[in-house]
Amino acid sequence: MTPEDQIAALTAENAHLREQVEALGALVQELQARLAKDSHNSSKPPSSDGLGRKSRSLRKKSGKKPGGQLGHRGETLRLVATPDVVREERPAVCVSCQRLLSQDALVVARERRQVVDVPLVRLRTTEYQALHVRCPACQHLSVPAFPAEAPSRTQYGPRLRALGVYLLEQQLVPYARVRALFADFFGAHVSPGTLTRWVRQACAALEPVETQIRAALGQAGVLHSDETGVRRAGTLAWAHVTSTSRLTHYAIHPKRGSAATEAIGILPTYAGVSVHDGWAPYRANTSCRHTLCNIHHLRELTFIAEQYHQGWANDLKEVLLEMKAATEQARAHGETVLPSARRQAFVARYQALLAAGLAANPPPERAVRRRGRIKQSPARNLLERLYVDQEAVLAFLGDLTIPFDNNQAERDPRMLKVQQKVSGSFRSEAGAAAFARIRGYLSTLSKHRHGLLAALESLFAGRALDVGFL
Repeated sequence: MTPEDQIAALTAENAHLREQVEALGALVQELQARLAKDSHNSSKPPSSDGLGRKSRSLRKKSGKKPGGQLGHRGETLRLVATPDVVREERPAVCVSCQRLLSQDALVVARERRQVVDVPLVRLRTTEYQALHVRCPACQHLSVPAFPAEAPSRTQYGPRLRALGVYLLEQQLVPYARVRALFADFFGAHVSPGTLTRWVRQACAALEPVETQIRAALGQAGVLHSDETGVRRAGTLAWAHVTSTSRLTHYAIHPKRGSAATEAIGILPTYAGVSVHDGWAPYRANTSCRHTLCNIHHLRELTFIAEQYHQGWANDLKEVLLEMKAATEQARAHGETVLPSARRQAFVARYQALLAAGLAANPPPERAVRRRGRIKQSPARNLLERLYVDQEAVLAFLGDLTIPFDNNQAERDPRMLKVQQKVSGSFRSEAGAAAFARIRGYLSTLSKHRHGLLAALESLFAGRALDVGFL
């Protein structure tokens, strides 16, 4: 081999090794980036942070000390004017001379103390007797109808059934613990089958109410959507939430995408403002206006700034937070839009920072003999999304009825995740569907500050609250 051939071989080997080093360096950076992600710089939930990593919030500290603030009314147990029971504690003898004190002894003062406690709880049985009465004129026998709450020979009343469903579906108490609670408190030995039947009865009674909720959500001006994974009958399913500040609808479906939204039937025909996280099936509806959750963008910008040390990411994050503060202030003053000049100034800053970011993150070059889509850096991917979706990202600037984020839809399904942690999964499709329908009804009532236990009692008494006025 000639010296020229040796130099050419070494040069080729050096180029090959350099490519390997660059590829390994990129792989190491990608793995480090994955390890660096947690709830404050990605969409990962705080529960995934682990015990060794302290969760960090995007919220700015207020500077206030923990606890009640100056002027806070607080909650104090106070004396009531008319107690249910009054017991007089009277001294029997004089503590000075030991003389017996008769009932005629003068009372010169009265000191009051009150004890607030739960009365002894026991089940009360009401017997209804239908009297068969014969008419003295025509001798016809008249028999009255039993009330709706007594359809059979013996049954539990609407209040106990409501409490059972409330504990199961609202407070997420497992079936075994509800049974133990009923046995300890009331001496009622309720079987799992009875509890399941109560849930099914509530679910069936709420079918027309759920239809009302779906119809009302379809007419809402701004609609929030999100989905999260759940376990159902041993397999993965998806809990879909569609909500506003006044209404909530849950649906559990085996699919995550368009098949689920089509089956649920709210989003395909929706024509208002759809707020979501940018997932493709939500964008499938072309009859509505789309706006994206900017909390997701803030987390991604935090990740780019911390992991890749790019200054434009921090600057863009601050601009978005300034926009948020400006819209909140304008909304508090009763305005419907930001002044045009201020809005244009914000947009100009946004676009300038995007340009700086794109310049710092040029598109990757295609390697020789490399086919397919070129993998881009997380920073480049984010910048392209913020550029292409600028209208959806900044929609909240032009219309103050549009929120900055999708927190409404992210808050509403949190209790579904708690249910999964408590019970592990839904045991059946019917149980999952019942939970979704009942929970959506209770969430809607809670947003209107209705008493949930009283509403369930009315439901079992045959008087479900009509949500048409909500």
